[in-house]
Amino acid sequence: MIAYLRGKIVEKEPTHLVIDVNGVGYFVKISLQTYSAVNPDSAETKIYTVQIIREDSHSLFGFYSKEERELFEHLISVSGIGPSIALVFLSSLSSAEIKQAIISEDLKTIQNIKGIGAKTAQRAIIELKDKLKKEIIAEGINPTMFASTNLTLRSEALAALVTLGIQKTAAEKSVDNILKRTGGDITLEELIKLSLR
Repeated sequence: MIAYLRGKIVEKEPTHLVIDVNGVGYFVKISLQTYSAVNPDSAETKIYTVQIIREDSHSLFGFYSKEERELFEHLISVSGIGPSIALVFLSSLSSAEIKQAIISEDLKTIQNIKGIGAKTAQRAIIELKDKLKKEIIAEGINPTMFASTNLTLRSEALAALVTLGIQKTAAEKSVDNILKRTGGDITLEELIKLSLR
């Protein structure tokens, strides 16, 4: 299996990248998360990959972070979610939002993703909730951070930061780190102020 590619991005589209690795161009399918995170102008980019081999195709799926790749692997382990639908998941919501929706059993958010019906959404929650909770605890995040009050706090802070011109991925990282440190015991104003530092 190809674990990652390191090379120059020669083509960047919302659905795929072409990465030149020592003269060989690899076609890599990506999510919008990865699309917004990669910089095609950098001399070298590292993309984590999952290789899926089927009778009729050999496909590479690329991710800017290991976290996104792990989430993709979790999603495709759910019956009824193939690689294409997993990419739609990762393009519709950030990794943190997907984890929050699954852990807090937020069926509505999951069903709002194109191509996801009620049964598939329920299956994703049933099959992934405990796995994701364990991972989050291992990362030192309190699962209560995903309680609805903290979800509201997080989304309001993100909306404010994006309005202030902060890139969404940077804002998410900052807000999530602060919520992790404080355990969610923070006001919206403090959260925004700390995220701007």
